[in-house]
Amino acid sequence: MNIAIIIAAGSGQRTHQDIPKQFINVNDKPIIIYTLESFQKHPEIDAIEVVCLDGWQEILKAYAKQFGITKLKWIVKGGSTGQESIRNGVYNLKDKCEADDVIIIHDGIRPLVEEEVISDVIVKSNLHGNAVTSLPYNEQIFIVSDEKSTNKYIPRETLRRVQTPQAYKYSKLSWGYEEAFLKNIGIHGSSYTNTMMVDLGETLYFAIGSDKNIKITTFDDIVMFKGMVQLKEKNQ
Repeated sequence: MNIAIIIAAGSGQRTHQDIPKQFINVNDKPIIIYTLESFQKHPEIDAIEVVCLDGWQEILKAYAKQFGITKLKWIVKGGSTGQESIRNGVYNLKDKCEADDVIIIHDGIRPLVEEEVISDVIVKSNLHGNAVTSLPYNEQIFIVSDEKSTNKYIPRETLRRVQTPQAYKYSKLSWGYEEAFLKNIGIHGSSYTNTMMVDLGETLYFAIGSDKNIKITTFDDIVMFKGMVQLKEKNQ
Protein backbone atom coordinates (compact mmCIF):
# COMPACT_ATOMS: atom_id res chain seq x y z
CA MET A 1 0.00 0.00 0.00
CA ASN A 2 0.88 3.65 -0.37
CA ILE A 3 -0.15 5.59 2.73
CA ALA A 4 0.06 9.36 3.10
CA ILE A 5 0.80 10.91 6.50
CA ILE A 6 -0.31 14.54 6.43
CA ILE A 7 1.23 16.65 9.19
CA ALA A 8 -1.27 19.25 10.41
CA ALA A 9 -0.30 19.68 14.06
CA GLY A 10 1.18 23.19 13.99
CA SER A 11 -0.41 26.17 15.71
CA GLY A 12 0.54 28.63 12.95
CA GLN A 13 1.65 31.56 15.09
CA ARG A 14 3.69 33.19 12.32
CA THR A 15 0.58 33.90 10.25
CA HIS A 16 -0.84 36.03 13.10
CA GLN A 17 -4.31 34.56 12.59
CA ASP A 18 -6.87 33.51 15.20
CA ILE A 19 -6.98 29.89 14.00
CA PRO A 20 -4.25 27.44 12.93
CA LYS A 21 -3.15 28.17 9.38
CA GLN A 22 -4.09 24.71 8.11
CA PHE A 23 -7.72 25.49 8.97
CA ILE A 24 -7.85 28.96 7.42
CA ASN A 25 -10.51 29.17 4.70
CA VAL A 26 -9.57 30.18 1.17
CA ASN A 27 -12.53 30.46 -1.17
CA ASP A 28 -14.74 28.69 1.39
CA LYS A 29 -12.39 25.73 1.75
CA PRO A 30 -9.82 25.08 4.52
CA ILE A 31 -6.19 24.92 3.44
CA ILE A 32 -5.87 21.39 4.85
CA ILE A 33 -8.67 20.22 2.55
CA TYR A 34 -6.81 21.47 -0.54
CA THR A 35 -3.89 19.33 0.62
CA LEU A 36 -6.04 16.28 1.34
CA GLU A 37 -7.79 16.56 -2.03
CA SER A 38 -4.46 16.15 -3.82
CA PHE A 39 -3.96 12.78 -2.14
CA GLN A 40 -7.64 11.81 -2.33
CA LYS A 41 -7.59 12.25 -6.11
CA HIS A 42 -4.26 10.49 -6.67
CA PRO A 43 -4.90 6.97 -8.03
CA GLU A 44 -1.89 5.43 -6.25
CA ILE A 45 -2.75 6.62 -2.74
CA ASP A 46 -4.58 3.91 -0.80
CA ALA A 47 -5.11 5.60 2.56
CA ILE A 48 -4.52 8.88 4.38
CA GLU A 49 -3.59 9.55 7.99
CA VAL A 50 -3.60 13.07 9.43
CA VAL A 51 -1.56 14.07 12.46
CA CYS A 52 -3.76 16.83 13.82
CA LEU A 53 -3.40 19.66 16.30
CA ASP A 54 -5.06 18.54 19.49
CA GLY A 55 -8.57 19.94 19.88
CA TRP A 56 -9.18 20.14 16.14
CA GLN A 57 -9.78 16.45 15.42
CA GLU A 58 -13.57 16.64 15.28
CA ILE A 59 -13.44 19.74 13.09
CA LEU A 60 -11.13 17.91 10.71
CA LYS A 61 -13.50 14.92 10.63
CA ALA A 62 -16.40 17.21 9.77
CA TYR A 63 -14.46 18.92 6.97
CA ALA A 64 -13.32 15.56 5.56
CA LYS A 65 -16.92 14.37 5.43
CA GLN A 66 -18.12 17.64 3.88
CA PHE A 67 -15.51 17.57 1.10
CA GLY A 68 -15.55 13.84 0.40
CA ILE A 69 -12.12 12.83 1.71
CA THR A 70 -13.01 9.14 1.84
CA LYS A 71 -9.40 7.91 1.97
CA LEU A 72 -8.92 9.48 5.41
CA LYS A 73 -8.66 6.48 7.73
CA TRP A 74 -6.90 7.75 10.84
CA ILE A 75 -6.56 11.02 12.75
CA VAL A 76 -3.70 11.06 15.26
CA LYS A 77 -2.96 13.61 17.96
CA GLY A 78 0.09 15.76 17.28
CA GLY A 79 3.09 16.04 19.56
CA SER A 80 4.83 18.99 21.19
CA THR A 81 7.34 19.22 18.32
CA GLY A 82 7.26 18.51 14.62
CA GLN A 83 9.30 15.34 15.01
CA GLU A 84 7.09 14.08 17.83
CA SER A 85 4.07 14.62 15.58
CA ILE A 86 5.58 12.63 12.71
CA ARG A 87 6.65 9.90 15.14
CA ASN A 88 3.08 9.67 16.45
CA GLY A 89 1.83 9.18 12.92
CA VAL A 90 4.45 6.55 12.13
CA TYR A 91 3.82 4.58 15.32
CA ASN A 92 0.05 4.62 14.76
CA LEU A 93 0.58 2.64 11.54
CA LYS A 94 2.50 -0.17 13.27
CA ASP A 95 -0.28 -2.76 13.02
CA LYS A 96 -1.92 -1.27 9.95
CA CYS A 97 0.65 -1.69 7.18
CA GLU A 98 3.41 -3.99 5.93
CA ALA A 99 7.17 -3.48 6.11
CA ASP A 100 7.44 -2.69 2.37
CA ASP A 101 4.51 -0.27 2.25
CA VAL A 102 5.46 3.21 1.06
CA ILE A 103 4.72 5.97 3.56
CA ILE A 104 4.48 9.45 2.06
CA ILE A 105 5.00 12.26 4.57
CA HIS A 106 3.65 15.65 3.57
CA ASP A 107 3.10 19.04 5.20
CA GLY A 108 -0.58 19.88 5.56
CA ILE A 109 0.30 23.46 4.69
CA ARG A 110 1.64 22.58 1.22
CA PRO A 111 -1.77 22.57 -0.49
CA LEU A 112 -0.63 22.81 -4.11
CA VAL A 113 1.29 19.55 -4.38
CA GLU A 114 0.86 18.17 -7.89
CA GLU A 115 0.00 14.64 -9.00
CA GLU A 116 3.29 14.15 -10.84
CA VAL A 117 5.26 15.10 -7.71
CA ILE A 118 3.41 12.50 -5.62
CA SER A 119 3.83 9.92 -8.38
CA ASP A 120 7.57 10.45 -8.70
CA VAL A 121 8.25 10.25 -4.97
CA ILE A 122 6.43 6.90 -4.89
CA VAL A 123 8.36 5.59 -7.91
CA LYS A 124 11.74 6.67 -6.51
CA SER A 125 10.93 5.24 -3.08
CA ASN A 126 10.11 1.88 -4.64
CA LEU A 127 13.42 2.00 -6.53
CA HIS A 128 15.69 3.15 -3.70
CA GLY A 129 13.81 2.66 -0.43
CA ASN A 130 13.28 6.38 0.08
CA ALA A 131 12.77 9.60 -1.87
CA VAL A 132 12.72 13.32 -1.10
CA THR A 133 11.27 15.90 -3.46
CA SER A 134 13.86 18.48 -4.39
CA LEU A 135 14.67 21.41 -6.64
CA PRO A 136 17.88 23.08 -7.84
CA TYR A 137 18.93 26.17 -5.91
CA ASN A 138 18.79 29.27 -8.13
CA GLU A 139 19.90 31.90 -5.62
CA GLN A 140 23.41 32.69 -4.40
CA ILE A 141 24.12 31.37 -0.88
CA PHE A 142 26.55 33.22 1.40
CA ILE A 143 27.85 32.21 4.83
CA VAL A 144 27.42 34.87 7.50
CA SER A 145 30.68 36.16 9.02
CA ASP A 146 28.88 38.44 11.44
CA GLU A 147 25.56 40.31 11.46
CA LYS A 148 26.73 42.75 8.79
CA SER A 149 29.06 40.95 6.40
CA THR A 150 30.22 37.82 4.61
CA ASN A 151 33.30 36.63 2.73
CA LYS A 152 32.33 33.05 1.89
CA TYR A 153 29.74 31.48 -0.39
CA ILE A 154 28.54 27.99 -1.23
CA PRO A 155 28.42 27.07 -4.94
CA ARG A 156 24.74 26.63 -5.69
CA GLU A 157 25.48 23.68 -7.98
CA THR A 158 26.22 21.65 -4.83
CA LEU A 159 22.85 22.44 -3.21
CA ARG A 160 19.28 21.19 -3.50
CA ARG A 161 16.12 22.57 -1.91
CA VAL A 162 14.19 19.73 -0.31
CA GLN A 163 10.42 19.81 0.20
CA THR A 164 7.67 17.43 1.13
CA PRO A 165 6.33 14.98 0.09
CA GLN A 166 9.01 12.55 1.20
CA ALA A 167 8.58 8.78 1.04
CA TYR A 168 10.09 5.86 2.93
CA LYS A 169 9.44 2.15 3.29
CA TYR A 170 7.59 1.64 6.55
CA SER A 171 10.19 -0.68 8.09
CA LYS A 172 12.97 1.88 7.59
CA LEU A 173 10.79 4.77 8.77
CA SER A 174 9.75 2.96 11.95
CA TRP A 175 13.35 1.96 12.65
CA GLY A 176 14.48 5.55 12.11
CA TYR A 177 12.12 7.07 14.65
CA GLU A 178 12.78 4.38 17.24
CA GLU A 179 16.52 4.87 16.83
CA ALA A 180 16.38 8.68 16.79
CA PHE A 181 14.27 9.02 19.93
CA LEU A 182 16.26 6.34 21.74
CA LYS A 183 19.59 8.02 20.97
CA ASN A 184 18.33 11.63 20.90
CA ILE A 185 19.52 12.13 17.33
CA GLY A 186 17.92 14.37 14.69
CA ILE A 187 14.78 15.24 16.63
CA HIS A 188 15.34 18.81 17.81
CA GLY A 189 14.92 22.30 16.35
CA SER A 190 14.08 22.35 12.66
CA SER A 191 14.84 18.64 12.19
CA TYR A 192 12.54 16.70 9.89
CA THR A 193 12.43 13.10 8.71
CA ASN A 194 14.97 13.72 5.95
CA THR A 195 17.56 15.41 8.18
CA MET A 196 17.00 12.77 10.86
CA MET A 197 17.69 9.99 8.37
CA VAL A 198 20.93 11.63 7.27
CA ASP A 199 21.92 12.07 10.93
CA LEU A 200 21.34 8.33 11.32
CA GLY A 201 23.73 7.62 8.42
CA GLU A 202 21.19 6.99 5.67
CA THR A 203 21.57 8.06 2.02
CA LEU A 204 18.58 9.89 0.55
CA TYR A 205 17.46 9.89 -3.08
CA PHE A 206 16.00 12.83 -4.99
CA ALA A 207 12.59 12.95 -6.63
CA ILE A 208 11.16 15.82 -8.65
CA GLY A 209 9.85 18.89 -6.84
CA SER A 210 7.86 21.92 -7.92
CA ASP A 211 8.05 25.66 -7.32
CA LYS A 212 4.25 25.65 -7.07
CA ASN A 213 4.48 23.44 -3.98
CA ILE A 214 4.67 26.39 -1.60
CA LYS A 215 4.66 26.05 2.17
CA ILE A 216 2.24 28.40 3.89
CA THR A 217 4.15 29.85 6.82
CA THR A 218 3.37 33.59 6.90
CA PHE A 219 0.43 35.82 6.05
CA ASP A 220 2.14 36.73 2.75
CA ASP A 221 2.12 33.03 1.85
CA ILE A 222 -1.65 32.95 2.38
CA VAL A 223 -2.05 35.90 0.03
CA MET A 224 0.13 34.17 -2.57
CA PHE A 225 -1.86 30.95 -2.21
CA LYS A 226 -5.16 32.78 -2.70
CA GLY A 227 -3.82 34.30 -5.90
CA MET A 228 -2.63 30.92 -7.19
CA VAL A 229 -6.01 29.32 -6.43
CA GLN A 230 -7.86 32.10 -8.22
CA LEU A 231 -5.58 31.79 -11.25
CA LYS A 232 -6.03 28.02 -11.33
CA GLU A 233 -9.83 28.31 -11.14
CA LYS A 234 -9.83 30.97 -13.85
CA ASN A 235 -7.87 28.70 -16.20
CA GLN A 236 -10.09 25.66 -15.66
